[in-house]
Amino acid sequence: MLKYFQLSVFLACFLSFSQNKSFILTPFEKGNGNQSTTYEECISFYQNLANKYSSIQMLEKGKTDSGKSLHIVVFSENKNFDFDQDKAIVLVNNGIHPGEPDGIDASMMLLRDLATSKIKVPKNTLIVVIPVYNIDGMLNRNFSSRANQNGPEAYGFRANGRNYDLNRDFIKSDTKNSRSFQELFRSINPDVFLDNHVSNGADYQYTFTCIATQHERLGTTLGNYFTNEFFPDIIKSMNQKKIEVVPYVNVHSTTPDQGFEQFTDTPRYATGYSTLFNTLGFVPETHMLKSFKERVKVTYEFMVSVINYTDANWNKIKKIRTESYNDYQEGSNYPIDWAIDSTKVSYIDFKGFEGKNKPSDISGKDRLYYDRSKPFTKKIPFYGNYKPTKFITIPKSYIIPQSQWQIIDLLKLNKIQYSLIQKDTLIEVETYKIDSYQTSKSPYEGHYVHYNTKISRNIKKVKFNSGDYIFFSNQQGVKYLLETLEPEAVDSYFNWNFFDAILQQKEWYSAYVFEDLATDILKQNPILKESFEKKKLEEPKFAESGSAQLDWIYKNSDHYEKEHLQYPVYRLLK
Repeated sequence: MLKYFQLSVFLACFLSFSQNKSFILTPFEKGNGNQSTTYEECISFYQNLANKYSSIQMLEKGKTDSGKSLHIVVFSENKNFDFDQDKAIVLVNNGIHPGEPDGIDASMMLLRDLATSKIKVPKNTLIVVIPVYNIDGMLNRNFSSRANQNGPEAYGFRANGRNYDLNRDFIKSDTKNSRSFQELFRSINPDVFLDNHVSNGADYQYTFTCIATQHERLGTTLGNYFTNEFFPDIIKSMNQKKIEVVPYVNVHSTTPDQGFEQFTDTPRYATGYSTLFNTLGFVPETHMLKSFKERVKVTYEFMVSVINYTDANWNKIKKIRTESYNDYQEGSNYPIDWAIDSTKVSYIDFKGFEGKNKPSDISGKDRLYYDRSKPFTKKIPFYGNYKPTKFITIPKSYIIPQSQWQIIDLLKLNKIQYSLIQKDTLIEVETYKIDSYQTSKSPYEGHYVHYNTKISRNIKKVKFNSGDYIFFSNQQGVKYLLETLEPEAVDSYFNWNFFDAILQQKEWYSAYVFEDLATDILKQNPILKESFEKKKLEEPKFAESGSAQLDWIYKNSDHYEKEHLQYPVYRLLK
């Protein structure tokens, strides 16, 4: 009887252990290595994990375009989930492109392994994971939209339910996802940020590639630390695990044999946005043609390496981040445009496959293919340094009329500090006039984006009203201010069409009426008349066009509306 009882207890314990083990397995682990979790399975897994382990907490953080809440899952070794405690914070984003689900499945295993102490537990670091960022894209599950990708069997769609690519939405913020992310990001102020992806492009031998955010955008102090210490140590850690790391192979429709450049992650992208707040950013890009099982493994290992390094160096990272804000002082120069510095080149022993051409079965024309029977290791140039091509001087503050509520709301969302003008007053400010710009002929992410914007400057007194906003540059959000409010910056609010109303004249004239007024204007203004006659002498096309001459006089008269092309954001210089 005793033996029977002991056997029953053993079986009960064994069954309980088996059930618990099964309970904490992910769908990826339960399958054959080529299945990715569904959204419902993913959220249920984390809910169960949080219920089982007190070191895991799951929270809802704002809405998404799907109508569902954006979740975060937090691991804290001491079970203190306060983001203001004296610890580093690593934020991991998954599923911004749900057709690239490697990070979704890898993060589920990571948090489970942290909770169960299967891997080294960080004592000085909070781990915050967004299980799925593009929820409606993940719910749009299919098996065919990633034509270039080797598994998994089913996955989500790149765009969200409104057909936005969320990895282009971190400045314009057309989606609820972006707005919820920004509020989350600024609330937790992560020290390190990872945005997990799968690559497109060339074929080569590596499973893991990585975009290390453009270090120059981090400033001198933090950028040098990131390039010379942080990233090299992560690569060393990965190499010790027999995983080779190469920069994201930024070539398309060609081969990487001749070298390639670092990807430019401007503020529209996740890691471009994160640099605005001095967060160290990585975009793991696993290779699309490697098996899903391999890709999930290396994504997992990269996250582990980053967490271990951050935990060992958390105090130094936080100190350098804080010190780096001193790089952006009122009156100093700030670069708002960049170009590859071709004079600075490093060389990679690149492991690729020989690229060849053969007749296409479709067109009969030459087509590119990679011969995997002919691998090679070849030293190729990598251009990973940028140089600034345009600067602005950091002002004391920006003054924005309260009528520009759309951008003011975004600045507030990003926790940019401000004060209000208390009474109507005249203030001497620097003003911008939009001199020229170009606009894309095709829509891009819901916008016809401007580029090559040029401005002219003027100093004058402008009347501001009680309730207008002053955003001072002496704050941690200074880079966000500069990148969005300076119209010549590549991802400025102006270039994203927030100020298009100023590009259109609202008043006009009838030529037959204005002809007589124009004559009187020139008679009463000899200096203007002199400029007018000079322009006719110097510009034959102008001299031949009566309408152009009339328009020139109109635009140089008091009748021309001052609002046209007048940028409604003002710089206070002192």
